[in-house]
Amino acid sequence: MKNTVYLYVFDTMSDWEIGYLTAEINSGRYFKKGLDPFKIVTVGVEKTPITTMGGLKILPDIELGKFSIENADALILPGGDTWMEAVHTPILQIAQKCINEGILVAAICGATLGLAQADMLNMHAHTSNDLGYLKMVCPNYTGEKYYKMAPAVTDGKLITASGIAPLEFAEHFIRALDVFASNTLEAWYHLNKTQDSQYFYELMHSIQ
Repeated sequence: MKNTVYLYVFDTMSDWEIGYLTAEINSGRYFKKGLDPFKIVTVGVEKTPITTMGGLKILPDIELGKFSIENADALILPGGDTWMEAVHTPILQIAQKCINEGILVAAICGATLGLAQADMLNMHAHTSNDLGYLKMVCPNYTGEKYYKMAPAVTDGKLITASGIAPLEFAEHFIRALDVFASNTLEAWYHLNKTQDSQYFYELMHSIQ
């Protein structure tokens, strides 16, 4: 592993959708022994501040022209209100290159619309917020037979998720990177899903 994950940031980005994921891969607090945390590199169309949907301002670490596939373990595409706009075409082209090169691409909520419009879901098992809406807003989309009614779906190096499934999105991503032991991941997921304290003790025991 190169221990670098790229996070695409842009105006209207749904900041809460990637919170579980970024916290765990950046901290590495529950990683298997001997594994280092990942460096999260934020990438924007330009290296100018963006404002998330939650009103947070982020200055991208790099602009798109500095994105290096050779240094990437994964690319995260958060949701947002603007994914049908042409401004995102360059990152979608990079996402396609990543998948072609065997680099993990994870898209949630609105980002799945961008993938669909870019013909990237027509041959992969996937999910989104709603199949009917996906078909309505993405004229290029022909992947209905690959659509799964699930919070999150992994197909090879592509992860897609509904916007109301940030926890499942993170769980699929962590599983794909194989950085948690299986019992750690199970306990972590159920603790956050159920808020049952028994899973906290299972989680702590799993990393001892």
